Amino acid sequence: MNPTRRTVLIAAGAAALSPALPAAAAPRAPAATPPYAAYWYPDSLPAGSPGPGITWRSLKNWRAADDPDLAFNAASVPLAPRFTPTPANLTARSGQARVQALVSFGPTSGNPSQGSATADYYALTHWAYLDELVFWGGSAGEGLILAPNAPVVDAAHRHGVPVLGNIFLPPVTYGGQLQWTRDLVQKDAAGHHPLAVQLVAVAAAHGFDGWFVNAETSGGNTALGTAVLGFVQELKALAATRGQRVTWYDALTVNGTVGWQGALNSRNQAFFQAADDMFVDFRWSAATLASSGTKADRLGRSRYQLWAGIDVESNGSGTHVNWDAIVPAGTPHVTSIGLYRPEWTRNHLPADRRAPEDFHAADDRFWTGRSLDPARPDPSDPWRAPAVSVTDRSTVTSVPFASVFNTGHGLRWYEAGAVVSAAPWNHLGLQDRLPSRRWVVRTAGERPAVGFDFADAWRGGSSVLVAGELDQPAVVDLYATRLPMGVNTVVDLAFRSEAGSVNAELAVATAEPGAPGATPPYTYLPVNPVDRASRVRSVNGWQTVTVPLTGLSGTVHALGVRLTAADGPVRWRLGGLAVRPDGTPPPPAAPSGARVTAANGGDLRLAWNAAPGTVRHYTLHRLLPDGTRRFLGATGQRAWFVPGQRPEQGEATARFEVRAVGELYNASAPVTVTHPW
Repeated sequence: MNPTRRTVLIAAGAAALSPALPAAAAPRAPAATPPYAAYWYPDSLPAGSPGPGITWRSLKNWRAADDPDLAFNAASVPLAPRFTPTPANLTARSGQARVQALVSFGPTSGNPSQGSATADYYALTHWAYLDELVFWGGSAGEGLILAPNAPVVDAAHRHGVPVLGNIFLPPVTYGGQLQWTRDLVQKDAAGHHPLAVQLVAVAAAHGFDGWFVNAETSGGNTALGTAVLGFVQELKALAATRGQRVTWYDALTVNGTVGWQGALNSRNQAFFQAADDMFVDFRWSAATLASSGTKADRLGRSRYQLWAGIDVESNGSGTHVNWDAIVPAGTPHVTSIGLYRPEWTRNHLPADRRAPEDFHAADDRFWTGRSLDPARPDPSDPWRAPAVSVTDRSTVTSVPFASVFNTGHGLRWYEAGAVVSAAPWNHLGLQDRLPSRRWVVRTAGERPAVGFDFADAWRGGSSVLVAGELDQPAVVDLYATRLPMGVNTVVDLAFRSEAGSVNAELAVATAEPGAPGATPPYTYLPVNPVDRASRVRSVNGWQTVTVPLTGLSGTVHALGVRLTAADGPVRWRLGGLAVRPDGTPPPPAAPSGARVTAANGGDLRLAWNAAPGTVRHYTLHRLLPDGTRRFLGATGQRAWFVPGQRPEQGEATARFEVRAVGELYNASAPVTVTHPW
């Protein structure tokens, strides 16, 4: 990366969880310490001693069976297939430019494996426009190779987005040592690259999708350039056998020197051909991108395998970009888009304005554009948001499907509309599959404000709030889907009115719109309690309604809600949506083998064996002597670190419960583990 942009390169280092490593075989940790995302040097370590909280590790010496944190750090969600619906507007295209994002979710060292006790987090939700996420980071003083953490991978995979770990060989100015490049590309006696084997093994064990290779340490020669090329070729070959990919960053050239080209040319062509994709440095121009696309075509490669780098770290959606050089409006796109550090949407906010709503407002502006409606892009907006040029994608293809619009962070944790924990939190792996088009509102009147809200929720930490005058009926598009319907398919909604009087209808489309930007051919089904065809319950101030899809058949292509106000202004909140066969869904099977794997006073490491079948996540509670339960957290992994536990009065043994939660948010029976004080 351009060394002038290295000002914050003590970045993300993380891990994700190994489906291949049974929990029962997980090695016992020597102490109940917090788990953190994994990071390494290739082989040799720096001189001296690491700073506080930093652990220097050699990737060459890593073994999955010896990694005490692997159970916390392996992803639990496989990469979901996704489809492309009819575009929401006339300018977004499919099959052309794609979008990559290089994101630092936290520091290289000390990046929690299981979220943390704050809502101030970059909770990326606009996955529908992304094709590749790079877990950005690394530093000379901490480690150079980062494994993405499990929460990030699980959220991305749920939305069909592959995640790459990062290999960062820093510029000399930032502490880079040429020996680390030589370590990375070393060969064994058989002429193979042992670090390439290790990298593929790490990605497989942690459950992510490959590597971003960023070699920027200067001082090399042609021999080293040739060695790096051979390493990338073998890394890609090995990665392909495991369904992984390799992306190359335009820095090191074939002669072993560092020279950012801002183009695909003879100095980096061999690396592009050795990899799956290439990030083109920020120095590009309209002419160099045009020549790069032409060169990729001549090589028999797609020009959209080139990511044209856009540095948004400092100015975000205020960044000046020559968009017509990448995604012109009237002709085919030239290359794809590479966004460097879009977490600006969080980082630029002042400390006293980092409430979740503030972050999501900035993030919607970044990904959707000034209109905040991907069906109605603002043509005068100088920031050409991804939604303007790139068609969204969806993974909502099978029944049952459910969402409580959980964004992966919150100010409290809710269950059935009740607060069960008043502590702020983040854990991106708990994020639902979220609406891809945020927010398309179809109305002939005044457009209401629509967004994620954190003041109340049905489950998790957030809900969708619609607020405004509603002087005309308004349809809020929620999900593009490919959901097969049976004769007994029903839709559950959980909602509440906080102001005004609203008549709500479920919007269901069984076909695609007739053209890009057109309204889906919705059928509207009443959901208010006055409708006897609906089954209605009231729970903690929320209405929960079951709506049969009577008279409809085939495949559900879109879901939304139509709201008509009897009086206003209105505040109407949607907390949950589920599509399922009618009848009481069976609960998931319980996990087994719950145990304490390490204890340090009141700090405990818990582990359990996976529940059979499909599990959304696991919840953990402490069962108190009076019979009440205290919520401790939730995770997709099969291990949990519980800090700061203390005995209750008269309590000789602490009791913990672990439950599996299914797709429809129904919970299993608990498995219990005890810990004597």
